[in-house]
Amino acid sequence: MDLIPAPIDRYCYERTQREPEPLPALATATAAIPGAGMLTGRVEGRLLCLLAKLMGAKRVLELGTFTGYSALSLAEGLPDDGTVITCEVDSRHAEIAKGWFAKSPHGHKVELRFGPALATLATLEGVFDLAFIDADKESYPAYYEACLAKLRPGGLLIIDNTLWSGKVLSPTEPSAKAIDGLNRQIEQDGRVENVLLSVRDGVHLVRKR
Repeated sequence: MDLIPAPIDRYCYERTQREPEPLPALATATAAIPGAGMLTGRVEGRLLCLLAKLMGAKRVLELGTFTGYSALSLAEGLPDDGTVITCEVDSRHAEIAKGWFAKSPHGHKVELRFGPALATLATLEGVFDLAFIDADKESYPAYYEACLAKLRPGGLLIIDNTLWSGKVLSPTEPSAKAIDGLNRQIEQDGRVENVLLSVRDGVHLVRKR
């Protein structure tokens, strides 16, 4: 299901400022591996970078590294002493991402933690300014609670794929049910303010009160 007509999607891509290297090269390389559709891409990547800058974020949490595009986009939006802690459970993806971090002027801001995200979160101390969730969808409700607990008041939680190719409209499979359930939960959650955006496959912005 195409959520946005292809010509409009292309127009948004072309009118969004080009991302710096090595992100274009990373995107090209990722296109050749299985699961390439999970890449964040220019429009959402620039959104992540801009939101990090607008938040004045210095400490960022990411669940789901893949090949590292989103982590580097977030890191670009941080000051030189900022940190992105990114969690990845796939060893092949983790090694690919580490290679791209080494090629980026922002890679020194990224710390990759290998292993299940919830286990990693349990070991982290202190609060975060911003968190980005883009990992296994059935665990989204658990990730939401774990990340919200780690955010400072006024912190921003960004959740990707919250339209799940439109399947949230009539959810039948487990991932769609989990995402739809979380979207509905957030809208009723008095701890937060939210807006669900139709950017790419859906981006849910959640501000902790």
